[in-house]
Amino acid sequence: MTENKIITIGREFGSGGHEIANRLATRLDIPLYDNNLVRMVAKKLDIREETAQAVDETTLNGFLKGFVLNPMEYSASINSEEYCRPLNEQVYELQSEIIRKLAGQGSCVFVGRCADYVLKDCPNCINIFICADLEDRIKRISERYDVSERKAADKIKKIDRERKYYYESHTGLYWGDMDSQQILLNVSRIGMERTVDILEAIYKAVR
Repeated sequence: MTENKIITIGREFGSGGHEIANRLATRLDIPLYDNNLVRMVAKKLDIREETAQAVDETTLNGFLKGFVLNPMEYSASINSEEYCRPLNEQVYELQSEIIRKLAGQGSCVFVGRCADYVLKDCPNCINIFICADLEDRIKRISERYDVSERKAADKIKKIDRERKYYYESHTGLYWGDMDSQQILLNVSRIGMERTVDILEAIYKAVR
């Protein structure tokens, strides 16, 4: 893994973090791992993708709090007694295992999923947090989902709260804080294309 360059991107909802990650990965010609991580976990656990998605970077609803899986041999490092843990814990552990494996295979970009924390021992890991002004985020989400600005603002508040809880409960660090991130970029201030330019330059500067 020491020769691989890894970029992790945390993001506020509606900031354009996924689009930035996608553009960057395309420019650098390296893999992007975001929602496809959920599909990998679902396949390994032999559950529906929708079920895995329900606990991906979100707080648990009442039903899934008590949902556990039967023992399955997805990792020789995990003993069978641990399979009685709640689904969200199993998904997080397996997703972290997959992230470490993918990072060991080659340079890539990860979006969310506490990848910065999971790969904290990787020397060539660049941790980025993408944010944007609230009015810009509301406009983006309103247009993307074709909803009113009020509903967009409510959705932003909900998703940000869930991402914050997910990150902080698994890492013990503050979501979006400079103690857990190396670089924070405000897309509203520098623009999306310039943000990608900056990240590309940083990636190429890392040895």
